[in-house]
Amino acid sequence: MISYDEFAKVEIRVGKILSVEKVPDSQKLLKLSVDFAEGAPRQIISGIAKYFLDTATLVGKKVMFATNIEPRVILGLESNGMILAVSTEDGKFSLLEPSPEIPEGTKAK
Repeated sequence: MISYDEFAKVEIRVGKILSVEKVPDSQKLLKLSVDFAEGAPRQIISGIAKYFLDTATLVGKKVMFATNIEPRVILGLESNGMILAVSTEDGKFSLLEPSPEIPEGTKAK
């Protein structure tokens, strides 16, 4: 269990995926370029490749991200956030997507 104050530190925002590339030498990782209405997109590395054989389906999607976690280097690539998703033990998977009219950069409350 974590306290409410600890949870309140997590910043969750809407990001629009601008581009997606498979990470070389990895079957799990994708490199996302994500717009959070900050002036420049952020690079986010995510282990969701097995759920998106056609990565083009991710381009243009608005998805929820944790945006205030410390940057992490994964296979030599810096990741500046974490995509939010759910999965079940029997293989069902879903990204957490806001309503389409919610603009990029909007913070969850």
